[in-house]
Amino acid sequence: RKLKKAGVKSVAVCFLHSYANPANEEKVCRRMRTHGFSLSASHSVLREYREFERASTTAINAYVAPLMERYLAHLEKKLEGNPLRIMQSNGGCVLARSAKENPVCTILSGPAGGVVGAKEVAAAAGFTKIISFDMGGTSTDVSLCDGEMATTTESTISDLPLKMPIIDIHTVGSGGGSIAFIDEGGALRVGPQSAGADPGPVCYGKGEQVTVTDANLLLGRLDPDRFLGGAMTLHPDRALRAMKKFASRLNLDVHNLAEGIIRVADATMERAIRVISVERGFDTRDFALVSFGGAGGMHASSLARKLRIPVVIVPKNAGVLSALGMLLSDTIRDYSVSILRPEDAVSMADLERLFRPLLAEAFRDLRREGFPGEKMRLLKFLDVRYTGQSYELTLPFGPGYRKEFNRLHLRKYGYADEKRPVEVVNLRVKAVGVTEKSRFAEIEFKGRDASAALIDRRAMRFEGRTYQANVYSRGLLAAGNVLSGPALVLDYESTAIVPPSYSCSVDRYGNLIIKQRGSR
Repeated sequence: RKLKKAGVKSVAVCFLHSYANPANEEKVCRRMRTHGFSLSASHSVLREYREFERASTTAINAYVAPLMERYLAHLEKKLEGNPLRIMQSNGGCVLARSAKENPVCTILSGPAGGVVGAKEVAAAAGFTKIISFDMGGTSTDVSLCDGEMATTTESTISDLPLKMPIIDIHTVGSGGGSIAFIDEGGALRVGPQSAGADPGPVCYGKGEQVTVTDANLLLGRLDPDRFLGGAMTLHPDRALRAMKKFASRLNLDVHNLAEGIIRVADATMERAIRVISVERGFDTRDFALVSFGGAGGMHASSLARKLRIPVVIVPKNAGVLSALGMLLSDTIRDYSVSILRPEDAVSMADLERLFRPLLAEAFRDLRREGFPGEKMRLLKFLDVRYTGQSYELTLPFGPGYRKEFNRLHLRKYGYADEKRPVEVVNLRVKAVGVTEKSRFAEIEFKGRDASAALIDRRAMRFEGRTYQANVYSRGLLAAGNVLSGPALVLDYESTAIVPPSYSCSVDRYGNLIIKQRGSR
């Protein structure tokens, strides 16, 4: 009665030990459902111990549930019975009815689509170890795929723990619209504040604060007359006036300031890539950098050089790769349960038995999603830690899980203790319904000569020196074409640059493969 009187619409229900026995949560939900509340029960959202993280995740689910239920119901009605699938943050999609049951799984699904798209595009081009680099207007998202997409259960939303399996994406506030400013110590800073789309960068015609996009324009890395395929004209005169005013405060030349803004923005993005690679024991020389988003292609080669990444891939339709990733995703559902058993107290047979209820639930749900048995993959994982630790590592289930745990612990934390006892904290099942996927279309092969795609020449500035660079229309490039830097490659929704001392080849799918000249 109190909740009704307060106008409450959605309720999160979390009992202390419902991960072990949900009976009391179910009893409360039955009673409250008769009063018309939207309900989120923690044993349905996250059946794991750690009551604060479980309560927080359940509360986030309850917060978004009413809006998502209405929105998805409206979409389903408008689509008149056609199947509607919704992207999730774990890199897979589910039917709308499943998304309505647990809408928290859709948080951060847009960036997740980008990682899926980058992985699939790179695999088609022959690269399995990649770092995805998604630079848009307000932020940059990076993720590492060492053959498979990396996932994590440690993330936050508005400083609240979100303990759901999501693609491991690191985000920084550095994008095309990031604002340059002078901090209290007199140093040049860029972001995380952004001019957004409206008013946008100064060169868009309304903004007043200098951004990364304005710096790129003044350095010749954007074509003011062919932005968005010519549908939008940029204003270099406005950007120049604003940059001069800013430069006078620092006693700098306009172009030196523009290059400084780019270097500061690049440093932020470089640190983000280091977090997910070098700081986790990976050698960046083993990976390709897959660059997408509207602004990614203008910064990728510089970042690759600083991080010693040997190759940059700028996919076709780089500005909308996240949407492509959603179309290429499988259906993925995650299941977990806490068991908290010491290694010496639980045998492999015991673990197989404890997995059975999760496997049965996963099988039923994929059946509901319309997948036959031959299109299902049910993958088993364990969360393991040394006894007494507070955090665990996720690894594939198998007879050698203890050895694999030690290997992962050594790489992540720098040490491993083979004699120290371990405990199995959670069981996890990833249920994959393999979807039918379209093949990437191949483009016509025309050899090395790219002159048919050459549309202009313009001045471009790199490291204090001005070059005359060729400008190419990406839509006119053919497979086999080779471009020598410096060059500018224009597409409708994205721009890519090939710096001096770099060359770019076009593969059979229309991807730009950028490398330093002389490298393999």
